[in-house]
Amino acid sequence: MNSNGDQRKRATRVPKKLPLSSHLDSPRITVLGLWHLGCVTAACCARHFQVAGLDFDKGTIAKLNSGKAPLFEPGLDDLLTAGIASKKLSFTTDAKAACAGADILWVCYDTPVNDNDESDVEFVLANLRKALPGLQKGALVLVSSQLPVGTCARLEKEFPQLHFACSPENLRLGKAIDSFEKADRVIVGIRDETKKALLQKLFAPFTQQVLFMRTESAEMVKHALNSFLALSITFINEIARLGERVGADAKEVAQGLKSEPRIGPRAYLGPGGPFAGGTLARDVVTLTRLAKAQGEKISVIPAIKQSNDLHRGWAFARLQSRVGNLNGKKIAVLGLTYTTNTDTLRRSAAVELCKKLLDAGALVSAYDPGVKRLPAELSSVSLRNDVAEALKGADAAVVCTEWPQFRQADWPKLVKQMRGKIFIDANRFLGNELKNIAGVRHFSVGQPNEA
Repeated sequence: MNSNGDQRKRATRVPKKLPLSSHLDSPRITVLGLWHLGCVTAACCARHFQVAGLDFDKGTIAKLNSGKAPLFEPGLDDLLTAGIASKKLSFTTDAKAACAGADILWVCYDTPVNDNDESDVEFVLANLRKALPGLQKGALVLVSSQLPVGTCARLEKEFPQLHFACSPENLRLGKAIDSFEKADRVIVGIRDETKKALLQKLFAPFTQQVLFMRTESAEMVKHALNSFLALSITFINEIARLGERVGADAKEVAQGLKSEPRIGPRAYLGPGGPFAGGTLARDVVTLTRLAKAQGEKISVIPAIKQSNDLHRGWAFARLQSRVGNLNGKKIAVLGLTYTTNTDTLRRSAAVELCKKLLDAGALVSAYDPGVKRLPAELSSVSLRNDVAEALKGADAAVVCTEWPQFRQADWPKLVKQMRGKIFIDANRFLGNELKNIAGVRHFSVGQPNEA
């Protein structure tokens, strides 16, 4: 660990202030907001450009300057270390130093979301306003944080000396580096045509397909895209729940739907758990609130969240129907994180389930290969070191996160350690592993009810 003096010196190691120009050969980039999206953006861009990372959290900057991301993402620490070693990547809390001579300030805050799936827009804008005075006249501010449509227009009025553009983020937890560096396409909303060449240069290492459009259109694309994906999930889950009652298998129904050319094989039609994590719900809520503010009556979009909120109770309801009174029963929860290859528990459906189980008096044991400690709200959950410990003596198990390690387990042996052999597995993740084990009762979303 460096001394405090060395840390301060490293924290302000950014390019010297140079006259602003187009810099088409090598644009200088400052990335603002260094959590998941910002760390990935900065690290990937540093392979090709000079990058200064800016965040006002001293602890985050100190960690990044040692080559460690503030969260887990496969390959990210190595990429950060390589960028620092090449001297193309630096981190600081000093806005003036970070923005000196920057051609692009890339806003990459992970927009906070409250328990009602509402974005904390002012958090992002407040930090952005702290950074903007350090930019030279004519610099480009590229917004990738999830902010409501109209944000760029609002900023253009407030800071007329700068140019603003929007490029909706495409962050995929657990696969973030690959999805950034091998993007199918990038959407950019921009008003000033003279900045197109600069943006083409910025995205050239990552994709050859840059779709330019109006700023408001690009902002709306993200809202619409996430809402459409959320609609697909809620649609197939409603079909699945109906299928359970009438004998239709939702996996087979989804296969039939995807065979239709007007729908296609990559459609978001996998029956299973609810969408969680806040990302999709945030845009559903944003569009709902936008419609209300504009006096436009809409019906489909608000219903998406209503349907998903209803579906969030599926696993708990299945446990109650198969186990009965949960008071004093031991329930094993396999997987706690929002998705695989991350340690993120924020807005995880598994965490929500654990709380409901504890409230019902259940004894909850859990295992997740990405989680080493639990937050205070889950202090009553017994975090185990492996699948076997979590399952020992359990009356039932719930599969929540699709870690590949779970498929590799010795299930015939593990099942023998359980008191009950009931598995609630919304996505049918362990269907093949459990189907031939005597006595196992396996329940998934859209799987026809037992006779």
